[in-house]
Amino acid sequence: MPRYRLLIEYDGGPYNGFQAQADQPTVQGSLERAILAFCGQALRVAAAGRTDTGVHATGQVIGVDLEKDWPAETVRNALNAHLRGEPIVVLDAAVAPQGWHARFSATERRYLYRILNRASPPGLDRGRVWHVRQPLDAGAMHAAAQHLIGLHDFTTFRDLACQAKSPVKTLDVARVERLGEAVVLTFEARSFLHRQVRSMTGSIAEVGLGRWSAADLKAALDAADRKACGQVAPSDGLYLTGVSYEGD
Repeated sequence: MPRYRLLIEYDGGPYNGFQAQADQPTVQGSLERAILAFCGQALRVAAAGRTDTGVHATGQVIGVDLEKDWPAETVRNALNAHLRGEPIVVLDAAVAPQGWHARFSATERRYLYRILNRASPPGLDRGRVWHVRQPLDAGAMHAAAQHLIGLHDFTTFRDLACQAKSPVKTLDVARVERLGEAVVLTFEARSFLHRQVRSMTGSIAEVGLGRWSAADLKAALDAADRKACGQVAPSDGLYLTGVSYEGD
């Protein structure tokens, strides 16, 4: 039974997150219905990351075991045909190597957060950015974000409903840059806690707004207390942009 590795892009706005839920529209539910329509298999797909309600992806990876040895291009094209009308696209399909798993084999996950920093609200990007009217100091945000890099107890930036066994994670990259009217934050790590990226983004934005200093962000991290977290950024601006695997 071949296992296929699928690269997925989607707009999370219409969905109640990635993970399948009864009587709720989800990305996983739509993908599994497309697979059923394609080859008649009712199955559960595995994903590299379970994105929350409203979170988008340009580089989500899923694994699916199919009974028939289909050409990878056929799998991609057939699923896209059955997903027509939904904002979900299979960008690429390939037969996965023996023992590969979309979630457990991942060595790095990359997230991007987009802030539209201007007086006027978004038109074309409504639902795909966080609109912040007040000027943001991206340089100060980047400098402060460097305190988050490394091995830390990220309890402060961990949602209370997080089911991870430990709040200790290693953050490899935390980068903030201004691109015209946009302030873009990039985070890279092997794995993340529930709502960690949105929580870090909201607190880093406090620095950009002049409400916090870099020392305040470090103090919040060191507190290891959810109450020390600043605002939590909305889901609109968050994107899962890529997942890496050994041998890529």
